[in-house]
Amino acid sequence: MLQKVNKTRVLVVDDSALVRQVLSKILQSDPGIEVVGVASDPYVAREEIKRLNPDVLTLDVEMPRMDGITFLGNLMRLRPMPVVMVSSLTEQGADVTLSALELGAIDFVTKPKIDISHGLASYAAEIIDKVKAASRARVRARQDLDKSSGARRPAQQVLKHYRTTDRLIAIGASTGGTEALREVLEMMPADAPAIVITQHIPEAFSQPFARRLNSASAMSVCQAEDGQQIVQGHAYVAPGNRHLRVIRSGARYVCRLDDGEPVNRHKPSVDVMFMSVAENVGRNAVGVLLTGMGADGAQGMRAMKEAGAPTLAQDEATSVVWGMPGEAVKIGVVDHVLPLDRIAAHGLQLASR
Repeated sequence: MLQKVNKTRVLVVDDSALVRQVLSKILQSDPGIEVVGVASDPYVAREEIKRLNPDVLTLDVEMPRMDGITFLGNLMRLRPMPVVMVSSLTEQGADVTLSALELGAIDFVTKPKIDISHGLASYAAEIIDKVKAASRARVRARQDLDKSSGARRPAQQVLKHYRTTDRLIAIGASTGGTEALREVLEMMPADAPAIVITQHIPEAFSQPFARRLNSASAMSVCQAEDGQQIVQGHAYVAPGNRHLRVIRSGARYVCRLDDGEPVNRHKPSVDVMFMSVAENVGRNAVGVLLTGMGADGAQGMRAMKEAGAPTLAQDEATSVVWGMPGEAVKIGVVDHVLPLDRIAAHGLQLASR
Protein backbone atom coordinates (compact mmCIF):
# COMPACT_ATOMS: atom_id res chain seq x y z
CA MET A 1 0.00 0.00 0.00
CA LEU A 2 1.45 3.38 -1.03
CA GLN A 3 1.89 5.90 1.74
CA LYS A 4 0.12 9.22 1.15
CA VAL A 5 2.52 12.16 0.80
CA ASN A 6 1.56 15.39 2.56
CA LYS A 7 2.11 18.02 -0.09
CA THR A 8 2.90 21.68 0.48
CA ARG A 9 -0.22 23.55 -0.68
CA VAL A 10 0.63 26.79 -2.50
CA LEU A 11 -1.40 29.79 -3.63
CA VAL A 12 0.26 31.81 -6.43
CA VAL A 13 -0.56 35.54 -6.42
CA ASP A 14 0.55 37.59 -9.44
CA ASP A 15 -1.16 40.06 -11.75
CA SER A 16 0.43 38.49 -14.86
CA ALA A 17 -1.45 35.47 -16.19
CA LEU A 18 1.73 34.25 -17.89
CA VAL A 19 3.78 34.46 -14.67
CA ARG A 20 1.02 32.65 -12.76
CA GLN A 21 1.13 29.91 -15.39
CA VAL A 22 4.93 29.60 -15.33
CA LEU A 23 5.17 29.58 -11.52
CA SER A 24 2.34 27.07 -11.24
CA LYS A 25 3.95 24.75 -13.79
CA ILE A 26 7.32 24.93 -12.02
CA LEU A 27 5.88 24.26 -8.58
CA GLN A 28 3.54 21.49 -9.79
CA SER A 29 6.57 19.69 -11.29
CA ASP A 30 7.67 18.76 -7.77
CA PRO A 31 5.78 15.80 -6.27
CA GLY A 32 5.88 17.42 -2.84
CA ILE A 33 4.04 20.58 -3.92
CA GLU A 34 0.43 21.19 -4.96
CA VAL A 35 -0.68 24.54 -6.40
CA VAL A 36 -4.18 24.79 -4.94
CA GLY A 37 -5.05 28.08 -6.60
CA VAL A 38 -3.99 31.32 -8.24
CA ALA A 39 -5.03 34.93 -7.71
CA SER A 40 -4.59 38.02 -9.88
CA ASP A 41 -4.58 40.59 -7.07
CA PRO A 42 -4.67 40.83 -3.25
CA TYR A 43 -8.47 41.13 -3.07
CA VAL A 44 -8.91 37.83 -4.90
CA ALA A 45 -6.04 36.37 -2.84
CA ARG A 46 -7.74 37.30 0.41
CA GLU A 47 -10.84 35.29 -0.51
CA GLU A 48 -8.79 32.37 -1.85
CA ILE A 49 -6.76 32.19 1.38
CA LYS A 50 -10.01 31.89 3.35
CA ARG A 51 -11.38 29.27 0.97
CA LEU A 52 -8.26 27.17 0.33
CA ASN A 53 -6.18 27.61 3.49
CA PRO A 54 -2.82 27.22 1.68
CA ASP A 55 0.44 26.40 3.46
CA VAL A 56 2.52 28.94 1.50
CA LEU A 57 1.80 32.05 -0.55
CA THR A 58 3.96 33.30 -3.42
CA LEU A 59 3.29 37.04 -3.67
CA ASP A 60 4.14 39.51 -6.42
CA VAL A 61 5.56 42.79 -5.15
CA GLU A 62 3.88 45.05 -7.73
CA MET A 63 0.16 44.52 -8.35
CA PRO A 64 -2.91 46.61 -9.21
CA ARG A 65 -5.58 47.74 -6.71
CA MET A 66 -3.32 46.97 -3.71
CA ASP A 67 0.46 46.59 -3.76
CA GLY A 68 2.07 43.46 -2.38
CA ILE A 69 3.68 45.24 0.59
CA THR A 70 0.38 46.68 1.85
CA PHE A 71 -1.27 43.31 1.47
CA LEU A 72 1.60 41.54 3.22
CA GLY A 73 1.45 43.95 6.16
CA ASN A 74 -2.26 43.25 6.59
CA LEU A 75 -1.77 39.52 6.18
CA MET A 76 1.04 39.26 8.76
CA ARG A 77 -1.04 41.20 11.26
CA LEU A 78 -4.32 39.32 10.77
CA ARG A 79 -3.35 35.85 9.50
CA PRO A 80 0.41 35.19 9.68
CA MET A 81 1.53 32.56 7.18
CA PRO A 82 4.68 31.68 5.18
CA VAL A 83 5.11 34.05 2.22
CA VAL A 84 7.73 33.93 -0.54
CA MET A 85 7.96 37.25 -2.40
CA VAL A 86 8.44 37.37 -6.17
CA SER A 87 10.52 40.43 -7.01
CA SER A 88 12.16 42.17 -9.96
CA LEU A 89 15.97 42.23 -9.99
CA THR A 90 16.31 46.01 -9.67
CA GLU A 91 17.52 48.29 -6.90
CA GLN A 92 13.97 49.60 -6.42
CA GLY A 93 12.74 46.02 -6.30
CA ALA A 94 15.44 45.26 -3.73
CA ASP A 95 14.29 48.01 -1.36
CA VAL A 96 10.68 46.85 -1.60
CA THR A 97 11.65 43.21 -1.11
CA LEU A 98 13.79 44.00 1.94
CA SER A 99 10.77 45.86 3.37
CA ALA A 100 8.73 42.70 2.78
CA LEU A 101 11.26 40.60 4.70
CA GLU A 102 11.08 43.14 7.52
CA LEU A 103 7.29 42.71 7.57
CA GLY A 104 7.66 38.94 7.98
CA ALA A 105 8.02 37.37 4.52
CA ILE A 106 10.17 34.24 4.75
CA ASP A 107 12.19 34.62 1.56
CA PHE A 108 12.09 35.92 -2.00
CA VAL A 109 12.79 34.83 -5.55
CA THR A 110 13.24 36.93 -8.66
CA LYS A 111 10.63 37.06 -11.39
CA PRO A 112 11.02 34.19 -13.85
CA LYS A 113 12.45 35.25 -17.22
CA ILE A 114 9.75 34.03 -19.52
CA ASP A 115 11.73 34.66 -22.72
CA ILE A 116 14.64 32.31 -21.98
CA SER A 117 14.93 28.56 -21.70
CA HIS A 118 18.48 28.32 -20.36
CA GLY A 119 18.77 28.77 -16.63
CA LEU A 120 15.13 27.83 -16.03
CA ALA A 121 16.11 24.52 -14.40
CA SER A 122 18.23 26.26 -11.75
CA TYR A 123 15.49 28.84 -11.23
CA ALA A 124 12.93 26.06 -10.79
CA ALA A 125 15.14 24.31 -8.23
CA GLU A 126 15.56 27.57 -6.31
CA ILE A 127 11.87 28.43 -6.05
CA ILE A 128 10.90 24.84 -5.20
CA ASP A 129 13.52 24.72 -2.42
CA LYS A 130 12.42 28.08 -1.04
CA VAL A 131 8.72 27.24 -1.05
CA LYS A 132 9.40 23.95 0.75
CA ALA A 133 11.63 25.70 3.29
CA ALA A 134 8.96 28.35 3.82
CA SER A 135 6.41 25.66 4.63
CA ARG A 136 8.65 24.54 7.52
CA ALA A 137 9.69 28.03 8.64
CA ARG A 138 8.70 29.80 11.83
CA VAL A 139 6.34 32.64 11.07
CA ARG A 140 6.04 35.49 13.54
CA ALA A 141 2.92 37.64 13.74
CA ARG A 142 3.45 41.33 13.02
CA GLN A 143 2.62 42.15 16.67
CA ASP A 144 5.43 39.83 17.82
CA LEU A 145 7.90 41.56 15.49
CA ASP A 146 6.90 44.97 16.84
CA LYS A 147 7.20 43.81 20.46
CA SER A 148 10.61 42.23 19.96
CA SER A 149 11.85 45.36 18.20
CA GLY A 150 10.82 47.55 21.09
CA ALA A 151 12.29 45.19 23.67
CA ARG A 152 15.84 45.16 22.30
CA ARG A 153 18.58 46.29 24.63
CA PRO A 154 21.61 47.62 22.74
CA ALA A 155 24.78 45.69 23.50
CA GLN A 156 26.60 48.98 24.05
CA GLN A 157 24.67 49.25 27.33
CA VAL A 158 26.21 45.94 28.35
CA LEU A 159 29.76 46.54 27.13
CA LYS A 160 29.95 50.27 26.43
CA HIS A 161 33.66 50.48 27.31
CA TYR A 162 34.60 47.73 24.85
CA ARG A 163 37.75 48.44 22.79
CA THR A 164 39.55 46.37 20.18
CA THR A 165 41.96 46.88 17.31
CA ASP A 166 42.75 43.40 16.03
CA ARG A 167 39.64 41.30 16.63
CA LEU A 168 37.09 40.36 13.98
CA ILE A 169 33.61 38.85 13.96
CA ALA A 170 32.56 36.82 10.90
CA ILE A 171 28.82 36.27 10.38
CA GLY A 172 27.08 34.01 7.85
CA ALA A 173 23.34 33.88 7.13
CA SER A 174 20.76 32.94 4.52
CA THR A 175 16.96 32.52 4.75
CA GLY A 176 15.69 34.90 7.44
CA GLY A 177 19.14 36.42 7.70
CA THR A 178 18.39 39.92 6.45
CA GLU A 179 16.31 40.65 9.54
CA ALA A 180 18.48 38.57 11.90
CA LEU A 181 21.55 40.54 10.82
CA ARG A 182 19.72 43.82 11.31
CA GLU A 183 18.82 42.81 14.88
CA VAL A 184 22.41 41.79 15.64
CA LEU A 185 23.91 44.99 14.21
CA GLU A 186 21.34 47.16 15.99
CA MET A 187 22.82 45.91 19.25
CA MET A 188 26.45 46.54 18.29
CA PRO A 189 28.27 49.61 19.72
CA ALA A 190 29.99 52.08 17.43
CA ASP A 191 33.42 50.84 18.58
CA ALA A 192 32.68 47.13 18.08
CA PRO A 193 35.31 44.93 16.43
CA ALA A 194 35.18 44.81 12.65
CA ILE A 195 32.49 42.52 11.25
CA VAL A 196 32.51 40.70 7.90
CA ILE A 197 29.16 39.41 6.63
CA THR A 198 28.14 36.89 4.01
CA GLN A 199 24.40 36.83 3.40
CA HIS A 200 23.05 34.83 0.46
CA ILE A 201 21.62 37.64 -1.67
CA PRO A 202 21.46 38.62 -5.37
CA GLU A 203 23.86 41.15 -6.85
CA ALA A 204 21.26 43.92 -7.18
CA PHE A 205 20.19 43.53 -3.55
CA SER A 206 23.47 43.65 -1.61
CA GLN A 207 24.10 47.40 -1.86
CA PRO A 208 20.55 48.38 -0.71
CA PHE A 209 20.86 45.74 2.02
CA ALA A 210 24.13 47.25 3.28
CA ARG A 211 22.50 50.70 3.31
CA ARG A 212 19.59 49.40 5.41
CA LEU A 213 21.99 47.81 7.90
CA ASN A 214 23.97 51.05 8.06
CA SER A 215 20.84 53.05 8.92
CA ALA A 216 19.99 50.56 11.71
CA SER A 217 23.41 50.32 13.37
CA ALA A 218 25.80 52.56 15.30
CA MET A 219 28.54 50.86 13.27
CA SER A 220 29.42 52.01 9.75
CA VAL A 221 28.12 49.34 7.37
CA CYS A 222 29.04 49.15 3.68
CA GLN A 223 29.22 46.74 0.78
CA ALA A 224 32.76 45.36 0.77
CA GLU A 225 35.19 46.52 -1.91
CA ASP A 226 38.25 44.65 -3.14
CA GLY A 227 41.37 45.76 -1.26
CA GLN A 228 39.38 47.66 1.38
CA GLN A 229 41.05 47.74 4.79
CA ILE A 230 39.00 46.14 7.58
CA VAL A 231 38.86 48.44 10.61
CA GLN A 232 37.15 48.61 13.99
CA GLY A 233 33.64 50.01 14.10
CA HIS A 234 32.92 48.97 10.51
CA ALA A 235 30.95 46.07 9.02
CA TYR A 236 31.49 44.77 5.48
CA VAL A 237 28.77 42.98 3.48
CA ALA A 238 29.79 40.57 0.71
CA PRO A 239 28.50 41.81 -2.66
CA GLY A 240 25.98 39.58 -4.38
CA ASN A 241 27.75 37.35 -6.92
CA ARG A 242 31.19 37.76 -5.26
CA HIS A 243 32.84 35.70 -2.53
CA LEU A 244 34.26 37.77 0.32
CA ARG A 245 37.59 36.61 1.74
CA VAL A 246 39.63 38.13 4.56
CA ILE A 247 43.36 38.31 3.87
CA ARG A 248 46.34 39.84 5.64
CA SER A 249 48.38 42.76 4.33
CA GLY A 250 51.16 43.12 6.86
CA ALA A 251 49.46 43.61 10.21
CA ARG A 252 46.17 44.65 8.61
CA TYR A 253 43.10 42.71 7.52
CA VAL A 254 41.85 43.45 4.01
CA CYS A 255 38.74 42.48 2.00
CA ARG A 256 39.44 40.35 -1.06
CA LEU A 257 36.57 39.83 -3.52
CA ASP A 258 36.63 36.57 -5.44
CA ASP A 259 34.78 35.92 -8.71
CA GLY A 260 35.27 32.14 -8.47
CA GLU A 261 32.69 29.40 -8.90
CA PRO A 262 29.74 29.07 -6.49
CA VAL A 263 30.45 26.99 -3.38
CA ASN A 264 27.57 24.96 -1.90
CA ARG A 265 25.53 26.46 -4.79
CA HIS A 266 26.14 29.94 -3.35
CA LYS A 267 28.10 32.99 -4.38
CA PRO A 268 28.87 34.59 -2.00
CA SER A 269 29.48 31.53 0.16
CA VAL A 270 29.80 31.53 3.95
CA ASP A 271 32.26 28.64 3.79
CA VAL A 272 34.60 30.65 1.55
CA MET A 273 34.60 33.58 3.99
CA PHE A 274 34.95 31.41 7.11
CA MET A 275 37.84 29.42 5.59
CA SER A 276 39.73 32.63 4.84
CA VAL A 277 39.09 33.94 8.36
CA ALA A 278 40.35 30.66 9.85
CA GLU A 279 43.53 30.89 7.78
CA ASN A 280 44.31 34.59 8.21
CA VAL A 281 42.69 35.66 11.49
CA GLY A 282 42.63 32.42 13.49
CA ARG A 283 41.93 32.72 17.22
CA ASN A 284 41.45 36.49 16.93
CA ALA A 285 38.12 35.89 15.19
CA VAL A 286 34.64 34.90 16.36
CA GLY A 287 32.47 32.84 13.98
CA VAL A 288 28.69 33.27 13.96
CA LEU A 289 26.08 31.33 11.96
CA LEU A 290 22.55 32.74 11.81
CA THR A 291 19.31 31.40 10.36
CA GLY A 292 19.51 29.91 6.88
CA MET A 293 18.56 27.06 4.58
CA GLY A 294 21.14 24.40 3.69
CA ALA A 295 24.59 23.67 5.10
CA ASP A 296 26.78 26.52 3.85
CA GLY A 297 29.13 27.66 6.61
CA ALA A 298 29.34 24.44 8.64
CA GLN A 299 32.67 23.28 7.23
CA GLY A 300 34.08 26.80 7.37
CA MET A 301 33.04 27.00 11.00
CA ARG A 302 34.87 23.73 11.60
CA ALA A 303 38.01 25.36 10.18
CA MET A 304 37.53 28.40 12.42
CA LYS A 305 37.10 26.25 15.51
CA GLU A 306 40.20 24.21 14.65
CA ALA A 307 42.11 27.50 14.26
CA GLY A 308 41.16 28.45 17.83
CA ALA A 309 38.27 30.82 17.14
CA PRO A 310 35.18 30.61 19.38
CA THR A 311 31.98 29.82 17.48
CA LEU A 312 28.33 30.80 17.94
CA ALA A 313 25.12 29.64 16.28
CA GLN A 314 21.58 30.96 16.47
CA ASP A 315 19.25 28.52 18.21
CA GLU A 316 16.42 26.66 16.54
CA ALA A 317 13.64 28.46 18.39
CA THR A 318 14.57 31.91 17.04
CA SER A 319 15.74 30.83 13.56
CA VAL A 320 13.36 31.17 10.63
CA VAL A 321 15.06 28.08 9.15
CA TRP A 322 17.51 26.09 11.30
CA GLY A 323 19.45 24.62 8.40
CA MET A 324 22.89 26.26 8.40
CA PRO A 325 23.26 26.69 12.17
CA GLY A 326 21.68 23.29 12.77
CA GLU A 327 24.17 21.59 10.44
CA ALA A 328 27.10 23.21 12.28
CA VAL A 329 25.67 22.06 15.61
CA LYS A 330 25.14 18.54 14.22
CA ILE A 331 28.81 18.15 13.26
CA GLY A 332 29.95 19.44 16.64
CA VAL A 333 31.71 22.70 15.69
CA VAL A 334 29.60 25.18 17.70
CA ASP A 335 30.72 26.33 21.14
CA HIS A 336 27.60 28.33 22.04
CA VAL A 337 24.01 27.98 20.77
CA LEU A 338 22.04 31.11 21.64
CA PRO A 339 18.77 32.92 20.89
CA LEU A 340 19.12 35.81 18.46
CA ASP A 341 18.83 38.54 21.08
CA ARG A 342 21.94 37.24 22.88
CA ILE A 343 24.22 36.86 19.85
CA ALA A 344 25.59 40.42 19.79
CA ALA A 345 26.49 40.71 23.47
CA HIS A 346 28.00 37.23 23.64
CA GLY A 347 29.96 37.78 20.45
CA LEU A 348 31.44 40.95 21.94
CA GLN A 349 32.35 39.16 25.16
CA LEU A 350 34.14 36.41 23.25
CA ALA A 351 35.99 38.92 21.09
CA SER A 352 37.14 40.84 24.17
CA ARG A 353 38.93 37.82 25.69
